[in-house]
Amino acid sequence: TQAVILARGLGSRMRRAEAAVALDEAQARAADAGHKAMMPTLGRPFLDFVLSALADGGIADVTLVVAPEHAPMRDYYERASPPTRVRLHWAVQQVPRGTADAVLSAEGTVNDAPFLVLNADNYYQVTSIGALCALGGAGLVAYEGEALVREGNIERERVMHYALLDIDDGERLREIVEKPGVDHPLARQAERWVSMNLWSFTPRFFEACARVTPSARGELELQAAVMIAVRELGEVFRVVRAHEGVLDLSRRADVATIADFLRGVTVVP
Repeated sequence: TQAVILARGLGSRMRRAEAAVALDEAQARAADAGHKAMMPTLGRPFLDFVLSALADGGIADVTLVVAPEHAPMRDYYERASPPTRVRLHWAVQQVPRGTADAVLSAEGTVNDAPFLVLNADNYYQVTSIGALCALGGAGLVAYEGEALVREGNIERERVMHYALLDIDDGERLREIVEKPGVDHPLARQAERWVSMNLWSFTPRFFEACARVTPSARGELELQAAVMIAVRELGEVFRVVRAHEGVLDLSRRADVATIADFLRGVTVVP
């Protein structure tokens, strides 16, 4: 019944200007600042849709991992428009050192029970959220690649920029491979199973996050923490397979297409 939303990202791709992309004044301000979670979408922040889907899936407590300069977001959710179905908690990641460090920063806000972790700039279907909550332990949602293209706003070429999953016959995660080449065995399978960073972790995962060392990009990455949990801590991640889409708000061009997908969705954070 608890979730951690990673809302600390720098929004580098969102900050980049794109030709022929029309944003209104408020959307342009959010894009220039890289504030994807607060992107105005059908008259309200994109994060409202994320929070509402979590509440529909059974989540009652949500920790937002934010930057030190998060006053506008906090002002909105504590004063202007407090949620009615989820309780918000705040964790500050002082420096953007990576997603594993972002999760670790939320340790003091999470009860001694399993919790979801997800991105602030992705909208996940309630069915996936509910199925992951029902595991009651470590796990993740594996999305079928073609379904991501067919049911969401992700182009086929973008799918290969996400991590692919090696899943054993018992529906357990064996390995997560970040951005594999086209000749990698996982990329050549008829069905490619993709991680869109919708996870369920147990509290022991914080130990794995603390053990992560910087990647080649100099970041403390969540995928590395997952593999430490599997190989060093003996954690078993069960897999929920999903043939459905995820909405990815990464670029300015995504703003209008996501609004089309979300039009008509009832939002009650």
